[in-house]
Order: sequence, then C-alpha cells, then structure tokens
Amino acid sequence: MSSQASCFTVSNLYYNQTILNRIAETFDVTFERASSVATLMQAGYASGLLLICPLGDILPRRPLILGLVAFTATLVSPPISTPQPTTHKNKTQWLPLTLTPSFPAFLTLSYLTGLTTVTPQLMLPLVGDLAPPHRRASSLAVVVSGLSLGILVARILSGVLAAYTHWRNIYWFGFGVQWVVAVGLWVWLPDYPNKNPGGAGSGGAAGWMGGFWRYLEILGGRGRLAVTEPLLVQAMVVAFLLSAVFTSYWTTLSFLLASPPYGYESVVIGLFGLIGVVVILAAPVYSRLVIDRVVPLASALMGLTVELVGVVIGTFTGSYHVAGPVVQAITIDLGSQFTQIANRAAIYGIRPEAQNRINTAYMVAAFSGQLTGTAVGNRLYAQGGWVYSGSCSSKSSFMSSFALIMWLD
Repeated sequence: MSSQASCFTVSNLYYNQTILNRIAETFDVTFERASSVATLMQAGYASGLLLICPLGDILPRRPLILGLVAFTATLVSPPISTPQPTTHKNKTQWLPLTLTPSFPAFLTLSYLTGLTTVTPQLMLPLVGDLAPPHRRASSLAVVVSGLSLGILVARILSGVLAAYTHWRNIYWFGFGVQWVVAVGLWVWLPDYPNKNPGGAGSGGAAGWMGGFWRYLEILGGRGRLAVTEPLLVQAMVVAFLLSAVFTSYWTTLSFLLASPPYGYESVVIGLFGLIGVVVILAAPVYSRLVIDRVVPLASALMGLTVELVGVVIGTFTGSYHVAGPVVQAITIDLGSQFTQIANRAAIYGIRPEAQNRINTAYMVAAFSGQLTGTAVGNRLYAQGGWVYSGSCSSKSSFMSSFALIMWLD
C-alpha cells in the first residue's frame, strides 16, 4: 500500500513535465517561462520536506499522512477568484487550477501543491524502521520503485491526455486519484504509534506548546545531522548532483523532441517514460540480489558509472538521432535506482531513532538538486540547446562519482 500511495502521490510533481510546451502555448509564454511551473512545483516539494516531514517524529503518522493526502487532493482544485472579461466586469468566477487563465495563479498553486505532496517521504522512513537490516534495501526498493513508477506514469498519462484531449485534464485526473489514495490509506494504513508521545497532540495547551518546541528542536537537530554525520553529508552531495542530472534531462527532453529534427507530438514524448518501466519494476529484484549483498558504496559506484556513460552518449548524439535520448533515459533510470536505493540503505542505519530527520535532510538535498537541475538545465537549453544542458549533466555525474570515491576514506 505504501508503494501504491507513493506512486500516485508523487505523480503530482511530474504531470507538467511532458506538457510544458502545451502550457507555454495556452498561456502565451516562452518555453523558459513555462518551465518555471516545474521549477516551482519542485521548490514547493523541497519546502514541504524541510518544514512538514519533521512532523513525522512528533505527530501520530496515520492522521498526519491522511490529512496531507486529503489536503493535497483539495489543493489540486482550489478556488481562485478571477475577474471576468470586461463584458462581465461586475461578476467574479471561482476557477480552480484546472481552469484558471492566470499564469501567476497557476504558478502559485503549483508551488502549494508541491508543498503538501510529501506523503512518500513519510512512508520511506517508516519502511526503514520496520524492515530488518538484511532486507532493508529490498524493502526500500519496493517503495522507491513506486516513486519512480509514479514519475513515469505521470509523464505518460500527461502526454497521452494532452495529445487527445486538453492538457488540463491531467489535473482533473490527479484530483480524482488523490482522493482514491486518501480513501485507500484510510482503510488500510495502520495506526502507527507517535514517536514522541509527550509532544503535540498529547492534550491541552501545554502539550501543544511542548510539541511546538519539540518541532523547533527537531528542525535544529536535522541541521546538526547534516553537518556532523559524514556518511549523510556524502549521500546528500551525491543525491543533489544525481537529482540535478535526472530532472535536467526530463524537463529539457520535451523541448528537444518537440523541435526539429523530431517534431514529435505530446503523446510520443510522453511514451518516452515507458523506457524506464522495466528498470523500475526490476528494482526489488536487483536490490535483493545485488544491493543487499554488497556494500552500498559498490552499488552506488556501479550506478553512477552507468549513468555517466549514458549521459555522455545522449548529450553528443541526441541532436542528430533519437537513439541518444533513449540510451540516456535507460542509463539515467538504472543509475539513479542503484545509487538512490544504496544511499538510503546506508543512511537509515546511522540513527534509527531519527529516521524522519535523516530522510528529510537527504530529500531536501535531492529535491534541491531537482530544483537546480530544472532551472539550470532549461536556462542552458535556452542559451545553447541540448548539448549545453547535457554537458552540465555530464559534469554533475562525474562530480557525483568523485564524491562517492571520497567515501573510501
């Protein structure tokens, strides 16, 4: 259930990536301006990781998770008061994210939706807590596979719907799926105990004040973990660079494939997401056969090596032949799976009593990397095309490998 919930919740962040060109057309903005939708969605997610996920250490997990999913589902379609055209200037109409003609409103709501889409990051520490050490990597791989599958499903569905219907229909789909997830979790999610029984929710003003101070203490403690645990620091650096490469590729790919010499429709661009399905579905298998049996460093280095080779090939052949982006998609997905699962298996053994804080620090680094990769990748693509953005990704992959090699010390 955790894997399924993670799959359909994280999709909220990626529906826009294969339809950025259609968003640009609808709102009459440039490709670079349209890419800020993806950037702000990821910025909101990073903010949620920073401010909301630490609550998992002081609030009961079941009501926290259910509340976030329900609130996100509502936020996908919140009311926005927007003036009517001049012929109806004395009236107002309440328009949701799926209908608003205002690009600034669309950007704002994208950020807020990302802010509350952090349910998967409350599931992962929970799995790390429950799984025995010798099965931790394979257990985490099931949830991570759900996350990755959600990313691909989001891209495929948005591409298909944008090709045959209006692109906004993907947001209506997201609205409905979020409520299905909320109901499913309400039925099947167990009532996990509060990790801080004396904190918020224990009753009375004193309990809530204690919870507030505990929350501030946890925020500060997370910062200390991020600078005092060498293994976590190195994993965060790798996650930042790896995520930057991943999102830079997927957000600029739609522009490459929609432009000459390809000129593909949204449905074809969306189907590129199918490339990584086999890699993702096989993650629990190779996690059990490889990652559970070797040290995390070896698995992470294998993943980064594969990714670096694929990025170089895709960067310098992608402008001329579609095989380049295909090879790059396969290697990025495979390398990312190997490295991320290995990193998580390693860091969840650092401080078992601080899983949410460790996960928050790690994921803030990862999604800061996604934010950076989206912004920098699109900026470089606007300046020099596919080779410019891909060259930056190649350097990031090399730096990730170097950071892991330093782990040997």
